[in-house]
Amino acid sequence: MPAIAFLEPAEMSMKRLLSSISLMLVLLFAGTVNAQDTNFSIPEVVLDGIEFDVVLYPGATDSLSAAHYTVAGVNEPAAFELNDDGVLVASGVRVSGTRAQDVTLLRDGETYLVKTTRSISGWWSIIPPLMAIGMALLTKRVIPALFTGIWFGAMTVIGFSIGGVFQGALDTFQVYVLQEFIDEGHASVILFSCMIGGLVGIISKNGGMQGVVNIISRFASNPQKGQVSTAALGLAIFFDDYANSLVVGNTMRSVTDRLRISREKLAYLVDSTAAPVACIALVTTWIGYEVGMIGEAISKVDGLDGSAYAFFLGSIPYSFYPILAISFVFMVSLTRRDFGPMLQAEMRARSTGEVVRQGANVDEAAVSGEETKPKEGIPIRAINAIIPIIVLVGGVLVGLYATGEGDSLQEIINNSDSYTALMWASLVSVLVAAIMTSTQRILDLGEIVESWYGGLKSMLFAMIILVLAWALSAITEELHTAPYLVSVLGDSLNPGFVPVVVFLLAAATAFATGSSWGTMGILLPLVIPLVWAVMTVNGMGDETYYYILYSTISCILAGAVWGDHCSPISDTTILSSMASGCDHIDHVRTQLPYAMFVGIVAIVVGIIPSGFGFPWWISLPVGLAILFTGLRIFGRIAEDELKAVEAA
Repeated sequence: MPAIAFLEPAEMSMKRLLSSISLMLVLLFAGTVNAQDTNFSIPEVVLDGIEFDVVLYPGATDSLSAAHYTVAGVNEPAAFELNDDGVLVASGVRVSGTRAQDVTLLRDGETYLVKTTRSISGWWSIIPPLMAIGMALLTKRVIPALFTGIWFGAMTVIGFSIGGVFQGALDTFQVYVLQEFIDEGHASVILFSCMIGGLVGIISKNGGMQGVVNIISRFASNPQKGQVSTAALGLAIFFDDYANSLVVGNTMRSVTDRLRISREKLAYLVDSTAAPVACIALVTTWIGYEVGMIGEAISKVDGLDGSAYAFFLGSIPYSFYPILAISFVFMVSLTRRDFGPMLQAEMRARSTGEVVRQGANVDEAAVSGEETKPKEGIPIRAINAIIPIIVLVGGVLVGLYATGEGDSLQEIINNSDSYTALMWASLVSVLVAAIMTSTQRILDLGEIVESWYGGLKSMLFAMIILVLAWALSAITEELHTAPYLVSVLGDSLNPGFVPVVVFLLAAATAFATGSSWGTMGILLPLVIPLVWAVMTVNGMGDETYYYILYSTISCILAGAVWGDHCSPISDTTILSSMASGCDHIDHVRTQLPYAMFVGIVAIVVGIIPSGFGFPWWISLPVGLAILFTGLRIFGRIAEDELKAVEAA
């Protein structure tokens, strides 16, 4: 018994010791779990001296509030705050130097977790977009240029090495392109754009578009009315620039030939009412692309609220070049006045009936417009195009109203889901066109599907550019390109001059590449965050100064169209000259003085003043007056000039 009594306390002591050790292990393990449970994320790559954001992920077992946590690089610790998406973010964190850098998460001022990121010089961040622009200028091919820019950006993120070269190429497609392609908003834009292309295919094959053409062309009885009819038809086919060029050029060519209007003038009328109309009309094949790029850009800008479609609508009044270009077309048509090489072409056509110059390189069979020609032997009814288009436009408006919230129409549109509205409208309009075509027995079901697919195919190339542009945008965001540009330009660049600088940059890029879509894809994701940051740095980050943002957005679109108009390698310029049966160089040579005249007036009277708050509704009338006055002073009527020559 005494022995047992002696052993019992010892055994109990051992049990207490084991229990204490177990408790210590449990507490230690629990602390480890908490340390691993609460976490934070930092960018894989940061720029030397450029601020970046850090995201905190509080653990489920962590009873401490976010107020107990801060994060620090080389600067003072930054606190975490909830952003609009309910995520805890610490802004303004910086590191110094171009090497591996530690970022420390602090809990109550004590080191909690440490993570390492790679810091590089800021100028590396601007190389991918500059490479894309430079290669586009050099090769005149946008898709390889965008792919190369993404590839270099991916290598920059991974690190420069032999393995990084190959991994960057793989990540370009498998990571960056894929993540943009499967994004819900991006998929909406792609589907909407393809559906609009399909709609164009159906209303072309069922004779509806030809019916609209026939109605307008009846008005053409003399050169003046022939030009006005051609311009009006260009406005009527507002929903797609390619369809506009092909339809108007091919259908009005016989009318203008009969009226002795030169092919150069026809090509100008076609070209100047194609892209300018399509880029500012409320619902076109351009809208999905433009709204998609705008939405992608504003989604990455803190403090910038509103729907992408609302920002597009706000930019329309500042689209000085497209509006003035369309107006100038009607001025030229109604006054019958021309100047420069166009006057010589019109005098030749009126006097000799030679609508093309001798020796012109014209291949009228090169663009037959098969996709836009109606099926032979069917009734031609304009209603088959008019109703689906009304449904499309009306459907977008109804969709915006149905998905929006607010007390005023402006608030409703600002808070609406433009992607949903565009998808609803495009689907319903295609169904309406298909049902109308089928019930009238114009096309059978198989032919309707084929015509829809034929129109859809015309959008695929643009969609490839769009997805690559989105991917390049993701790269520039990951490399902090916009914050770096702001750090360099923010204090030195006057916000008022941003629109005109952007307009000239967009024009130069489009002129050299020949692609307005490629230009928009490269510049929109880069410029919108930049201009907003410049505005914020200068204390202009509220709705009072939104005119700068609207003007800048419009200048990207309008500048791209202006450069496209002046470029001999532009797709729409080439298409316009071919569909009109005009020598391509003759078209460029005769259109260039008109485009330059309108562009300069748009810059001097519209873009520069509007950047400093001058009302657009004053700039536009002044610009129109200058254009009309200039045309009256420098323009001559071809018939009058011929009479003067004969009299001499």
